[in-house]
Amino acid sequence: MMGKRVESECHAVRFGARRVEFALVWRERRHLSIEVNPDRTITVVAPVGKDVEDVLARVRRRAGWIVRQLGYFDRFQPLPPPRLYVAGETHLYLGRQYRLKVTRSTEDVAKLLGRHIHVFSTKPDNSELTKRIVEDWYLAHAHAVFERRLALCIKAARFLDVAPPKIIVRRIKTRWGSCSKRGTVLLNTELVKAPVDCIDYVITHELCHLKVHEHTPAFYRLLARCIPDWKRRKARLESITL
Repeated sequence: MMGKRVESECHAVRFGARRVEFALVWRERRHLSIEVNPDRTITVVAPVGKDVEDVLARVRRRAGWIVRQLGYFDRFQPLPPPRLYVAGETHLYLGRQYRLKVTRSTEDVAKLLGRHIHVFSTKPDNSELTKRIVEDWYLAHAHAVFERRLALCIKAARFLDVAPPKIIVRRIKTRWGSCSKRGTVLLNTELVKAPVDCIDYVITHELCHLKVHEHTPAFYRLLARCIPDWKRRKARLESITL
């Protein structure tokens, strides 16, 4: 008899002499997925009710691929330290670097001025407030940029014959985007920091999921028809340190 499921569990499998540790998350879904994150953590999302031994067996079968992905992300280690949200710090927007400029003001707002993200703040020495202002600015711009790029991606891949999906924008820890079976596309706010061709890759990837939900050969054929150089764009996106 299987014990009570918890939201997240720690597990490990062996791959030769190597121990591969991962977080196992249970969700109401049909299929199991394995995610190797840029910080070299591994997340396995499994359907609620699936036997743990079946999950472990699947991870063992994919262990070679997991280790290769870990090796790929090793090239970008160590990851940069956390942002401090102080004047002079650099932040990305659409693939370009901008410096923070913080000025005392009667309002709390950020604006893109030249090569600066200019933060006007009632408390310029309060980094937490600066962070909130900057994140609000990113969120507002993400909505505008994603809607604009979505329209262009649908036009470029008109043969997909899909209606513009509803877009939800929020910060996601482990992925750039996802598509529900109801046709809602979720995009990571952080994606607005990437170059436009990478944004278009993620959006088109999710549009293809409106036709083929799983990552099957048919899905990748469809994606290649939409974006022949999608592998280059994906690699570029993965190499960006946000």
